[in-house]
Amino acid sequence: MTKAFEDYDGKLPKKILTILEEKTKDLKVAEVKKILEDVYSDYLNYRIEPGEAVGVIAAQSIGEPGTQMTMRTFHYAGVAELAVPQGLPRFAEIIDVRRIPSMPIMWIYLKKADSEEDAIKFANSLEEITVEKVTEVIEDFDEHNVVLKFNYKKFEEQGLELKEVIKQLEKSLRKKTSKEEDNVITFDFKSTSLRSLRKYTSKVREAKIKGVAGIKKAAVIKKGNDYMIQTEGTNLKEMLALPEVDHVRTTCNNLKEIELVLGIEAAREAVLREAKKVLDDQSLDVDIRHLMLVADLMASDGTIRAVGRQGISGEKTSVFARAAFEETVNHLRDASLKGTKDELRGVAENIIVGQPIPIGTGSVSLVMKKK
Repeated sequence: MTKAFEDYDGKLPKKILTILEEKTKDLKVAEVKKILEDVYSDYLNYRIEPGEAVGVIAAQSIGEPGTQMTMRTFHYAGVAELAVPQGLPRFAEIIDVRRIPSMPIMWIYLKKADSEEDAIKFANSLEEITVEKVTEVIEDFDEHNVVLKFNYKKFEEQGLELKEVIKQLEKSLRKKTSKEEDNVITFDFKSTSLRSLRKYTSKVREAKIKGVAGIKKAAVIKKGNDYMIQTEGTNLKEMLALPEVDHVRTTCNNLKEIELVLGIEAAREAVLREAKKVLDDQSLDVDIRHLMLVADLMASDGTIRAVGRQGISGEKTSVFARAAFEETVNHLRDASLKGTKDELRGVAENIIVGQPIPIGTGSVSLVMKKK
């Protein structure tokens, strides 16, 4: 690091200094100093003043462009069923931290895919194949058994073997087959009630024969020189455990699943990226610092929380602040019955009672004695 840059070490973030040093290596010392002065001046101007109403500004900065968002869905070429919600519906999903998005998607990168055929072969191996996709399941209440008629053509298409399927079924049901013919096998449940038989039938239909649980469809998409697999349905934990998968780049759009598998920091980053992507797709220019503030707040308790009344807004300590958001009468009634005390430390509650708000000059108390 040159002398000019050393003078600003500690004044400017290291990342900015590293980028500037790389960009200005061919310039004269006087020119570098002038650039550093201008950058430092801009950096100070961009910093938030003490007492600034960052929450209100962030809410307004996201909310106002949010009114311009569309309600459309995006259909991926070649994958007719894959309709991804964009705009307002997707942004609402992120802010509400839906446990399961309306269209759960994974983006899987491979460590090595020499050709498109390799990627397609691997994508096909991921799709979850259940019993009902390749067999006809017949429930026989008279004989108290479940009969499966296999379709050999579908077996060949999926590359399945009958012996392996029977073995998998016996493992899932913890029960041996009572009868095996050419393309028909029978599971006998004579000792069970009709209600239990119905449960077993459902279990047989949903039993997984092949693939990764939760992955309904998988399509190969070429990105530059790389092949990426996009799936309908998610299972991040199982996918990252596969040796062929590049676990660094592979991700999904299910925030709760990311939090469960990779932790709170990864979930916070996912909130930020997903929200920014929605706004960028709509060509809406929102400063990323507003989104960072929302993401930080959502992740501040060590778990991703929604912004609405089930999350952050519903957990405010102030009765007036909660009442100003939603369910006004309920909050005021409960507070009256319990004798709750409001400290009037926030913005909304002070506006309601007509006091100066603790923001900007209102956040400073100054007493002066004149001699």
